[in-house]
Amino acid sequence: MLALHFDTIQPLAARKNPLKRASMILTPLSRTALLAGVSSVAFAAAPLSAQDTSTEEQAPSAEEQAGSPDQRERQSGEEFGTGSGEIIVSGNRLRGQLDVEQAPLLELDTEAIAAEGVTSIADLITQITNQTGSARGRGDGGRPVILINGIRVGSFREFANYPPEALERVEVFPEETAQRFGFPPDRRVINLILKDNYRNAEVEFEFEGPTRGGYYQREQELGFLQIADGARINFNFEASDNSLLTEDERDIIQTPGSTSDVAGDPDQAEFRSLVADARGLQANVSYAKALIDSGISLSANANYNRSDRRSLRGLNTVTLTDADGNSALRTFGAENPLEQITSSDSASISGSLNKPVRAFQLTTTFDANLSETTQDIDQRFDVSGLQADALAGTLALDGALPTSADAGFDTAFTRSISGETLTTLRGPIANLPGGELLATFDGGGNWQRIESEDTRSLNDIGLTRRVLTTGANFVVPITSRRNGFADALGSFTLNAQIGIDDISDFGTLGDYTLGLTWAPFDNLDLSATYIVREVAPGLGALGNPQVVNLNTPVFDFTNGETVLATVITGGNPDLLAETQRDWKFAANWELPFWSGTRFTVEYIRNRSDDVIAGFPQITPEIEAAFPGRVIRDGGGQIVSVDRRAVTFAETRADRLQFSLFFRGSIGAGEQRGGPPGGGGGPQRGRPPQASGLGSGGPPQGARGPGNGGGPPSAEQREAFMQFRERICADDGLEVLTRLADAVANGEDPSTIVPGFDAQRFARLLDRVRGEDGEIDPERLAQARTRICSFDPASMGPGASSGSGEGGSPGAPGGGRREGFAAFRAIACAQDGAERIKDLIARIDAGEDVSDELPGFDPAMAGPMLDRLRDEDGNISDERIAQLRGRFCQGGEGGQGGGQGASAGGGGPPGGFNPLARRSFQGFRYFVSLNHTIELENEILIAPGLAPLDQLDGQGTGAFGLPRHSSRLEAGIFGSGVGMRLSGRYTGSTRLDGTGQPGSADLFFGDLATFDLRVFANIDEVFKSESEVLKNLRISLRADNVFDAQRQVIDSNGETPINFQPFLIDPVGRFVGVDIRKLF
Repeated sequence: MLALHFDTIQPLAARKNPLKRASMILTPLSRTALLAGVSSVAFAAAPLSAQDTSTEEQAPSAEEQAGSPDQRERQSGEEFGTGSGEIIVSGNRLRGQLDVEQAPLLELDTEAIAAEGVTSIADLITQITNQTGSARGRGDGGRPVILINGIRVGSFREFANYPPEALERVEVFPEETAQRFGFPPDRRVINLILKDNYRNAEVEFEFEGPTRGGYYQREQELGFLQIADGARINFNFEASDNSLLTEDERDIIQTPGSTSDVAGDPDQAEFRSLVADARGLQANVSYAKALIDSGISLSANANYNRSDRRSLRGLNTVTLTDADGNSALRTFGAENPLEQITSSDSASISGSLNKPVRAFQLTTTFDANLSETTQDIDQRFDVSGLQADALAGTLALDGALPTSADAGFDTAFTRSISGETLTTLRGPIANLPGGELLATFDGGGNWQRIESEDTRSLNDIGLTRRVLTTGANFVVPITSRRNGFADALGSFTLNAQIGIDDISDFGTLGDYTLGLTWAPFDNLDLSATYIVREVAPGLGALGNPQVVNLNTPVFDFTNGETVLATVITGGNPDLLAETQRDWKFAANWELPFWSGTRFTVEYIRNRSDDVIAGFPQITPEIEAAFPGRVIRDGGGQIVSVDRRAVTFAETRADRLQFSLFFRGSIGAGEQRGGPPGGGGGPQRGRPPQASGLGSGGPPQGARGPGNGGGPPSAEQREAFMQFRERICADDGLEVLTRLADAVANGEDPSTIVPGFDAQRFARLLDRVRGEDGEIDPERLAQARTRICSFDPASMGPGASSGSGEGGSPGAPGGGRREGFAAFRAIACAQDGAERIKDLIARIDAGEDVSDELPGFDPAMAGPMLDRLRDEDGNISDERIAQLRGRFCQGGEGGQGGGQGASAGGGGPPGGFNPLARRSFQGFRYFVSLNHTIELENEILIAPGLAPLDQLDGQGTGAFGLPRHSSRLEAGIFGSGVGMRLSGRYTGSTRLDGTGQPGSADLFFGDLATFDLRVFANIDEVFKSESEVLKNLRISLRADNVFDAQRQVIDSNGETPINFQPFLIDPVGRFVGVDIRKLF
C-alpha cells in the first residue's frame, strides 16, 4: 500500500476569488495566405522530386517506430536507406539509430546506461547534461530535442518516466542535427532506442534532507510500462512534498531596520522562509501503437499536475512614536505572518502520427496545455491606529501589540492555454555523386492565450498570440568517402535551412542557417555554422500579472547596503523582438590513440540586438538607463524595485568550450585462462556484443538464452541441439520456413519445435531479410547451412580448455594451427594492414578464403567480422592495428601473442576465429569533463552609454559572470554495484560599485561542489533468487558532499546581509535514500 504524507497547507478553496474571468479576445490571422502558399509548395514539391530519384529510400517501419521485436537486433551488412533520410545502414546498426552528417557526441549502450544509476529517462537526461547542453547559449534553456527510435513524438512527457532498463541505446548529436527534425539549431538531439518486449511495474520511495536538518522532502512513485507487439503503454503516478525551512533554522542575520527594538517581540527570522512548504501530485498515461500493415504509428499522452506552495514573507512592523519624540520599531502578528500561497493546476495532452509517404517520412505532432495559477498575497496590517494610540499615550512604546494581524489578501490569477503542432516531411529528393540530397520540409503553428487578473489592479489582462511557421532544411553531400566521390578530400556536407514565423503580435520574423561539415578521415568531424534568427519575447514576459513581493532583501550598490524593499515582478508589454547572429565552429574527434575517448572543442560567437533580459543589479548606470524602475525615499534608501524584464540594445559574447569523454573497463581485459572459447577481453570503451558469435557458442541467431562469451548452460545447450537437429534433417529447410512464417504471423511456433524461443529466432530472421523487408529464401538457406555446419562440441564445457593435439598452451589446437600461422603471416607482414583489409573485403563479398586460411569456416565469417566492426558498421584502421597487435607481439604459435591470442588460453575449437572476443566480466567506467572559457561578454544597455564588460566587474547578474566554469561526471558500475560522482566548478567574479563614498565592490569566491550517488542491485550483490530481493535497488545520495558554500565579501572584507552563505544556498550538504523495486 502506498502511503502519501503531506504537511498541512491551508485549503485554497477557502480563499474565495471574486474575480470575473476576462473574456477571450481572438486576434485575426494575418499573412495566412502567404505562409499557406509557401507550405503548400514545399510539401507538394517534395513527393514529386522524390519520384525522380533513382534510389528510393524505405521509410522506418511502424514496428520500428513503436518498438517492435525485430528492430532490436542489428541489421545485415547490405547498405540501404530509409524514407526518413536518417538511417543509412552499412554493416551492423540498430534500427532507429541516426545516420547524419554530424558524428554523435555521446553513445551509451545498456551497460553504460546502467552505470548512470538513474531511475527514469528524465533522470538520465539530467545526468548527461554535459553532453546534452547546448554550447550556443541560446534557446529557452529547456531540454534537448528528443526522439524515440529516430522519430519525433508529441511531448517529452510520453516517455519521461520510462525506466532506463527499457533503453537499448542512447545517442546525443550536436545542435545542427535538430534542423533535420524541424527545430532551430539551438538544442542538441537525443535519440532514445527502446528495447522490445519489455515489461515492468515499479514502486519507488525517496526520503531526503540536509545534514543540518530543518526540513525534508519525500517522493513516492508508482509506474507500469509494457512494450510488446508493436505497442507501448505506460502509467505513472507520483506524489512529493517538502517541509518548510525558515531563516531562524539557519541563523540568518536580519536586515537592519526589520527587527524589533523591544525584547519579547516575535523574531522576524522565524517567519521568513528559505524553502517553501510544498506538495505536488502528478499522473501520466501514454500509449503508442504501430499499425504493421500500413506502416503507420500513433502515440498519445495525457498528463495532470497539481502543486501547492506556501512561503512566509515575515511579520508586520510598526514604528511607534510617543509624545516626547521617542520611537521604537515593533514586530507583531505572529499568529498571522505575511504569507504568499500559490496553487497551480495543469492538464496536458499530446500525440503523434508517423507515416511513410513513398520515399519520405511524414511526422505530425501536437501538444496542448491548460494551466491555472492562483497567488494569494497577504496584505499589510493598517498600523495607523497603533501609531495614533502611541502618540496619544494610550499605548506604551513597549506595550502589548496584537498577536493576530489578519488584514485580508490580494489575489493574482493567471490562466494559460496553449496548443502547438508541427508537421515534417523528410526524405531524399535527388541523387548526387556524393550521395543523396536530403530535405526536411516543416510547417506548423501554435496558439497561446494568457488571461491574468489582480485585485490590486483595475485592469484585467488578456493576451493572445498565434504563430504560423514554415521552413525547409537541405543536406547536400559535396564529396563522400562512403560513396568514393572525391574521397581524397574527405567528406564535405553542406547544410542549409530557412524558416519564416508569422506572429500575430510581432509580424513576420525569419531565420536562416548555413553550415559546412568536413570529415577528413575516420573519427574526426569539423564543422562551421552561421545562424541568424529573429526571436519574439514570450507571451508571459509580455503579459504576466504584476506581483508585489514584500520585505524582499535588495543590495544597493550606490549606498553599499542591503535593504528590505518591495519588489515587483510580472510582464512588460514594451519588450522588443531580438535579432540573433551566431557563428559556431566545432571539432569532434574520437581519439585514435585512446580507445573509447572523444574530444570536442567548440567556439561560439554570439551577437544580438534588442536583447530581452531580467532586470540587472542596481548600479547607477542601470538606474539612469531605466528611470522609474528604482524608487528611493527622501533619505536616498531604496523602497521599491520594478524587476520586470527589460530590453538591452546589444550584447556581444565569445566563448570556448572543451569536452572530454572516455570510457572503458577494469578487470576483464586482465584475466587469463578465461572461460572456454575466450578470445581476449573487449576493446576499451567498446561494449561487448552479446549477439555476435564467439567460439564458445552457436552461430548468430542460434544462441540460447545466455548472453554469449562463456559456455552455455546445460538447458541452453539442449534447447539449441533440439532446434539444430530438427532444422538439419532432410526437411529442415521446410521446417525453418514454417517457423519463419509462424513468427511473422504471430502464431505459436512451439507446435513445430517444442520449447522454441521465438524471440531469439526473430533475431536470426532479421539477418536474412532482403531489402524489401521480406525473408530471402537464399539467405535463410545459408543460415541453415551455417547452423548445421557448426560444431556443437564447442558449446560443451572444456571444449576449448586444452591446447589441442601436440599444441603449446598458447596455440590453436588440432588442425587449426595451420590456419593460425597463415593468418599471423598475413597480419604481421609489412603490408599486413592492407592485406587484412583485402581479406575482409573478399569475405564480405562472399568469396571463399579457406585456401589462404586453412580451417577458417566461411559460413561463420559474418558473425566473426561483426565483432570487429564499430557502431557504424565499419572496421577502422585503429581496430585493424589492434588486431595485428594481438598476433604480432609474441612468438610463433601465439606464444605471448597479445591479448587476443593468449587471454583465452587456447584457440577456438569450432573453427579458426582470430576476430573473436570474450564477454565482459569486470567493471565499466566513464569520465566526462567540460570546461567553458568566456572570452568576451559585453552589454550595451542603450545607445550613447558605454558598454558593460561582464567579465570585468560590470556584470548584470546577481553573482557576476565567471570567466571559467567546469563540470565533471564520472561513474563506475559492475557486479550489481555502482557509484557516480558529479562535480561543478564556478570561477570567481566581482561586481564593481560606483567608487563613491559609501559604495562598495563585491567579490565572489570560486565554488566547487561534488555530488555522490552509490547504488546497488540487491539481488546481484547477494546472488539471491528471492522474489523480495529480485530487481530491488537501493541508492544513497549525497549532494554537495563537502558542504561547500560561496563566499561573498565587499571591499571591507565583510559579507553583505543579502549575500549570507545560507541565503545563497540554504540547503548545504543534502543526503537521501532511494528504494526502488521492479516487478
